[in-house]
Amino acid sequence: MDKTVKDPSHAHHVSPTHDHRCAGLVPLFSELPQNDQDFIDSQLHHRIFEKGDQVFMPGDELKLLIVARGSMKVYRMSRSGREQLLRVQKPGGYEGEAWLLGQPNDSLYGQALETTEVCLLSHSAFHKVLLEQPLLSVRLLELNAAKLVSLEQLNGFLGMDRVEERLATYLLDIAKASGSLRFSLPIRMKELAHLLGTTPETLSRKLKVLEDDGLIARRRREIQILNQDELEDI
Repeated sequence: MDKTVKDPSHAHHVSPTHDHRCAGLVPLFSELPQNDQDFIDSQLHHRIFEKGDQVFMPGDELKLLIVARGSMKVYRMSRSGREQLLRVQKPGGYEGEAWLLGQPNDSLYGQALETTEVCLLSHSAFHKVLLEQPLLSVRLLELNAAKLVSLEQLNGFLGMDRVEERLATYLLDIAKASGSLRFSLPIRMKELAHLLGTTPETLSRKLKVLEDDGLIARRRREIQILNQDELEDI
Protein backbone atom coordinates (compact mmCIF):
# COMPACT_ATOMS: atom_id res chain seq x y z
CA MET A 1 0.00 0.00 0.00
CA ASP A 2 1.28 3.47 -0.90
CA LYS A 3 1.70 5.33 2.35
CA THR A 4 2.36 8.75 0.87
CA VAL A 5 -1.33 9.65 1.17
CA LYS A 6 -3.91 9.08 3.86
CA ASP A 7 -6.58 8.07 1.38
CA PRO A 8 -5.28 6.65 -1.92
CA SER A 9 -8.59 7.51 -3.62
CA HIS A 10 -7.71 11.19 -3.18
CA ALA A 11 -4.44 11.06 -5.10
CA HIS A 12 -4.36 10.94 -8.88
CA HIS A 13 -1.56 10.62 -11.38
CA VAL A 14 -1.60 13.49 -13.83
CA SER A 15 -1.39 12.91 -17.55
CA PRO A 16 2.23 12.61 -18.74
CA THR A 17 1.60 15.71 -20.84
CA HIS A 18 2.15 18.63 -18.52
CA ASP A 19 3.43 22.20 -18.65
CA HIS A 20 5.47 22.18 -15.44
CA ARG A 21 9.24 22.20 -15.68
CA CYS A 22 10.29 21.18 -12.22
CA ALA A 23 13.97 20.24 -12.47
CA GLY A 24 15.16 23.79 -12.99
CA LEU A 25 13.51 24.92 -9.74
CA VAL A 26 15.94 22.86 -7.64
CA PRO A 27 19.51 24.14 -7.01
CA LEU A 28 20.88 20.63 -7.50
CA PHE A 29 19.77 20.75 -11.17
CA SER A 30 19.29 24.46 -11.94
CA GLU A 31 22.69 25.06 -13.55
CA LEU A 32 22.62 21.99 -15.76
CA PRO A 33 22.18 22.46 -19.52
CA GLN A 34 18.53 22.63 -20.59
CA ASN A 35 18.61 19.25 -22.37
CA ASP A 36 19.76 17.61 -19.12
CA GLN A 37 16.98 19.36 -17.20
CA ASP A 38 14.49 18.19 -19.82
CA PHE A 39 15.69 14.60 -19.39
CA ILE A 40 15.25 14.81 -15.61
CA ASP A 41 11.78 16.31 -16.10
CA SER A 42 10.90 13.30 -18.28
CA GLN A 43 11.71 11.01 -15.32
CA LEU A 44 9.50 12.87 -12.84
CA HIS A 45 6.10 11.60 -11.76
CA HIS A 46 3.36 14.17 -11.24
CA ARG A 47 0.84 13.54 -8.53
CA ILE A 48 -2.10 15.43 -7.08
CA PHE A 49 -2.80 15.40 -3.34
CA GLU A 50 -6.01 16.70 -1.84
CA LYS A 51 -6.17 18.92 1.24
CA GLY A 52 -5.07 16.95 4.31
CA ASP A 53 -3.32 14.17 2.36
CA GLN A 54 0.07 13.12 3.72
CA VAL A 55 2.64 13.83 0.99
CA PHE A 56 5.65 12.33 2.79
CA MET A 57 6.75 11.10 6.19
CA PRO A 58 9.78 9.48 7.85
CA GLY A 59 10.36 5.97 6.55
CA ASP A 60 9.01 6.68 3.06
CA GLU A 61 11.05 5.83 0.00
CA LEU A 62 13.67 8.57 -0.40
CA LYS A 63 12.58 11.03 -3.06
CA LEU A 64 12.75 14.63 -4.19
CA LEU A 65 9.42 16.49 -4.03
CA ILE A 66 8.80 19.74 -5.92
CA VAL A 67 5.56 21.70 -5.50
CA ALA A 68 4.17 22.58 -8.95
CA ARG A 69 0.94 24.16 -7.67
CA GLY A 70 -0.88 24.43 -4.37
CA SER A 71 0.94 24.40 -1.02
CA MET A 72 2.36 21.89 1.45
CA LYS A 73 3.23 22.32 5.10
CA VAL A 74 6.44 20.75 6.37
CA TYR A 75 6.59 19.88 10.05
CA ARG A 76 8.10 17.59 12.66
CA MET A 77 6.59 16.04 15.76
CA SER A 78 7.81 16.94 19.24
CA ARG A 79 8.51 14.24 21.83
CA SER A 80 5.13 15.01 23.37
CA GLY A 81 3.44 14.40 20.01
CA ARG A 82 2.87 18.06 19.20
CA GLU A 83 3.14 19.23 15.60
CA GLN A 84 5.92 21.78 15.02
CA LEU A 85 5.54 23.71 11.76
CA LEU A 86 8.84 24.43 10.02
CA ARG A 87 7.75 25.98 6.73
CA VAL A 88 5.10 26.05 4.01
CA GLN A 89 6.26 25.12 0.53
CA LYS A 90 4.51 27.00 -2.29
CA PRO A 91 4.93 26.50 -6.07
CA GLY A 92 8.63 26.21 -6.80
CA GLY A 93 9.40 25.03 -3.26
CA TYR A 94 10.96 21.62 -2.77
CA GLU A 95 11.96 19.07 -0.17
CA GLY A 96 14.38 16.17 -0.31
CA GLU A 97 17.44 17.34 -2.23
CA ALA A 98 19.63 15.67 0.41
CA TRP A 99 17.34 12.59 0.45
CA LEU A 100 17.98 12.16 -3.26
CA LEU A 101 21.67 11.85 -2.42
CA GLY A 102 20.98 9.13 0.16
CA GLN A 103 20.52 11.12 3.37
CA PRO A 104 17.66 9.59 5.41
CA ASN A 105 14.52 11.49 6.42
CA ASP A 106 14.34 10.89 10.16
CA SER A 107 11.88 13.54 11.27
CA LEU A 108 10.06 15.52 8.57
CA TYR A 109 6.43 15.24 7.47
CA GLY A 110 4.66 16.94 4.56
CA GLN A 111 0.92 17.52 4.26
CA ALA A 112 -1.11 19.21 1.51
CA LEU A 113 -2.87 22.41 2.65
CA GLU A 114 -5.06 22.47 -0.47
CA THR A 115 -5.25 20.57 -3.75
CA THR A 116 -1.55 20.35 -4.53
CA GLU A 117 0.39 19.00 -7.51
CA VAL A 118 3.83 17.61 -6.69
CA CYS A 119 6.65 16.47 -9.00
CA LEU A 120 8.36 13.37 -7.60
CA LEU A 121 11.78 11.92 -8.40
CA SER A 122 12.62 8.78 -6.43
CA HIS A 123 16.10 7.90 -5.24
CA SER A 124 16.03 4.82 -7.49
CA ALA A 125 14.88 6.85 -10.54
CA PHE A 126 17.66 9.34 -9.87
CA HIS A 127 20.22 6.51 -9.93
CA LYS A 128 18.69 5.32 -13.21
CA VAL A 129 19.13 8.83 -14.64
CA LEU A 130 22.80 8.83 -13.63
CA LEU A 131 23.39 5.38 -15.14
CA GLU A 132 21.74 6.34 -18.43
CA GLN A 133 23.40 9.76 -18.55
CA PRO A 134 26.92 9.31 -17.10
CA LEU A 135 28.00 12.78 -18.24
CA LEU A 136 25.17 14.24 -16.19
CA SER A 137 26.60 12.72 -13.01
CA VAL A 138 29.97 14.32 -13.79
CA ARG A 139 28.30 17.69 -14.32
CA LEU A 140 26.36 17.33 -11.09
CA LEU A 141 29.54 16.56 -9.15
CA GLU A 142 31.31 19.56 -10.66
CA LEU A 143 28.42 21.95 -10.09
CA ASN A 144 27.56 20.81 -6.59
CA ALA A 145 30.86 20.04 -4.90
CA ALA A 146 30.61 23.30 -2.96
CA LYS A 147 26.86 23.04 -2.43
CA LEU A 148 26.62 19.63 -0.80
CA VAL A 149 27.82 20.82 2.60
CA SER A 150 24.96 23.28 2.93
CA LEU A 151 22.06 21.67 1.04
CA GLU A 152 19.60 22.21 3.87
CA GLN A 153 20.37 25.93 4.03
CA LEU A 154 19.53 26.30 0.34
CA ASN A 155 15.99 25.19 1.12
CA GLY A 156 15.36 27.22 4.27
CA PHE A 157 14.98 30.66 5.71
CA LEU A 158 18.71 31.25 5.60
CA GLY A 159 18.39 32.13 1.93
CA MET A 160 16.77 35.38 3.06
CA ASP A 161 19.16 38.16 4.02
CA ARG A 162 17.24 39.78 6.87
CA VAL A 163 15.99 38.23 10.10
CA GLU A 164 12.76 40.25 9.94
CA GLU A 165 12.03 38.80 6.48
CA ARG A 166 12.55 35.25 7.76
CA LEU A 167 10.36 35.98 10.78
CA ALA A 168 7.56 37.52 8.71
CA THR A 169 7.62 34.55 6.31
CA TYR A 170 7.44 32.10 9.20
CA LEU A 171 4.48 33.89 10.84
CA LEU A 172 2.62 34.03 7.51
CA ASP A 173 3.35 30.32 6.95
CA ILE A 174 1.82 29.42 10.33
CA ALA A 175 -1.25 31.55 9.58
CA LYS A 176 -1.68 29.75 6.25
CA ALA A 177 -1.18 26.32 7.80
CA SER A 178 -3.58 27.00 10.68
CA GLY A 179 -6.15 28.81 8.54
CA SER A 180 -6.28 31.69 11.02
CA LEU A 181 -4.51 35.01 11.64
CA ARG A 182 -4.56 34.17 15.37
CA PHE A 183 -2.37 31.25 16.43
CA SER A 184 0.10 29.91 18.98
CA LEU A 185 3.77 29.53 18.03
CA PRO A 186 4.33 25.76 17.71
CA ILE A 187 7.96 25.84 18.88
CA ARG A 188 9.78 27.58 21.71
CA MET A 189 11.48 30.94 21.16
CA LYS A 190 14.93 29.38 21.43
CA GLU A 191 14.05 26.80 18.76
CA LEU A 192 12.49 29.45 16.53
CA ALA A 193 15.59 31.63 16.83
CA HIS A 194 17.73 28.65 15.79
CA LEU A 195 15.41 27.90 12.86
CA LEU A 196 15.62 31.52 11.68
CA GLY A 197 19.38 31.66 12.09
CA THR A 198 19.46 34.28 14.83
CA THR A 199 19.65 34.64 18.64
CA PRO A 200 16.67 34.61 21.04
CA GLU A 201 17.49 38.21 21.99
CA THR A 202 17.40 39.40 18.38
CA LEU A 203 14.19 37.46 17.78
CA SER A 204 12.54 39.17 20.77
CA ARG A 205 13.61 42.57 19.45
CA LYS A 206 12.25 41.84 15.97
CA LEU A 207 8.91 40.67 17.40
CA LYS A 208 8.74 43.88 19.46
CA VAL A 209 9.33 45.96 16.31
CA LEU A 210 6.47 44.14 14.54
CA GLU A 211 4.26 44.86 17.55
CA ASP A 212 5.26 48.53 17.74
CA ASP A 213 4.58 48.94 14.02
CA GLY A 214 1.07 47.50 14.46
CA LEU A 215 1.67 44.45 12.27
CA ILE A 216 1.09 41.88 15.01
CA ALA A 217 -0.27 41.59 18.54
CA ARG A 218 1.56 39.20 20.85
CA ARG A 219 1.10 37.70 24.27
CA ARG A 220 3.94 35.28 24.98
CA ARG A 221 3.59 32.60 22.27
CA GLU A 222 0.11 33.75 21.20
CA ILE A 223 0.28 35.78 17.97
CA GLN A 224 -2.35 37.69 16.02
CA ILE A 225 -1.49 39.13 12.61
CA LEU A 226 -3.05 42.59 12.37
CA ASN A 227 -1.68 43.75 9.00
CA GLN A 228 -1.07 40.84 6.65
CA ASP A 229 -0.29 43.01 3.59
CA GLU A 230 2.50 44.94 5.32
CA LEU A 231 3.90 41.73 6.81
CA GLU A 232 4.09 40.23 3.30
CA ASP A 233 5.96 43.32 2.07
CA ILE A 234 8.79 43.03 4.60
